Amino acid sequence: MAALAGAGLGGARLWSAALLQPGPLADARAIVIPHGGTVQLAEALASDGVIAQPLLFRAAVWLTAREGTLHAAEFAFPAHASVRQVLEILRTARPVQHHLTLAEGLTAQQILGLVRRTDAMTGEIGTVEEGSVLPQTYDYAYGTDRTALVGRARVAMDKALAAAWADRAPGLPLASPRDALILASIVERETAKPEERAHVAAVYLNRLRQGMRLQADPTVVYLASNGAGVLDHHLTKAELMRDDPFNTYRSVGLPPAPICSPGLDSIRAVLHPASSDDLFFVADGSGGHTFSRSYEAHGAAVARWRAMVPPASRSSTD
Repeated sequence: MAALAGAGLGGARLWSAALLQPGPLADARAIVIPHGGTVQLAEALASDGVIAQPLLFRAAVWLTAREGTLHAAEFAFPAHASVRQVLEILRTARPVQHHLTLAEGLTAQQILGLVRRTDAMTGEIGTVEEGSVLPQTYDYAYGTDRTALVGRARVAMDKALAAAWADRAPGLPLASPRDALILASIVERETAKPEERAHVAAVYLNRLRQGMRLQADPTVVYLASNGAGVLDHHLTKAELMRDDPFNTYRSVGLPPAPICSPGLDSIRAVLHPASSDDLFFVADGSGGHTFSRSYEAHGAAVARWRAMVPPASRSSTD
């Protein structure tokens, strides 16, 4: 009996050692685990170099079945993971998280291109409505459907816009959350300086109150670029004369739709603008703008800017 007990104890030790023995995976890496039975799983892990003995792995799965279900996903495996570690990862680890950043100010065309080029996603994606998704970083697992991720971004925008609108300052010349979204998209494209957003928003809101044209270059760029949002040249007089609702040099009021996806900070700037009577602004040559209440003061600011910038660097709106 003692001999049998010793043999059993020795077998258990050998089995435990086999489960804890370092595996063949030379470097830590993420591996996609497919759906399927234990046989297919063992062969896939062996093919990827995670385990050395599929039969041993299958036996370990059977003997430890009470510890939980094995999951199919993309998991990160450490170098030389043992069979015991592999089983624990497949049962309890969180799948690898990928990240997609939708930056503030991207147009629908730019967002579509970014999502279509993103690795680890599946499925085709048709169109994205301009301004409909909230710029931020989205986590997703391998195999996530592209349309589903854009849907998450759309829901995020709907929630953020509704909350911001509910908390808006009184007396704004905006009829709806969509009006706020449209103006925020212009503010987003107009200045790269966070501290200027509320001031730029105030200028446009003052113009709306007085029935003035917005005369916002980004709306004309959007029109001239067919929605791409960028041009390889300065705006021309012909582009500024184009008769279209997006041309805010010719049409009064807001354009009919956003010109990009604005960030939450730009939305808040529109709904909580700076206290200002300014009606004009022009680039100041340092990446910011000079703001003015009167056309005369604005003309002087434009003259100062022109003196700093070579003619070849100016657009037809300057």
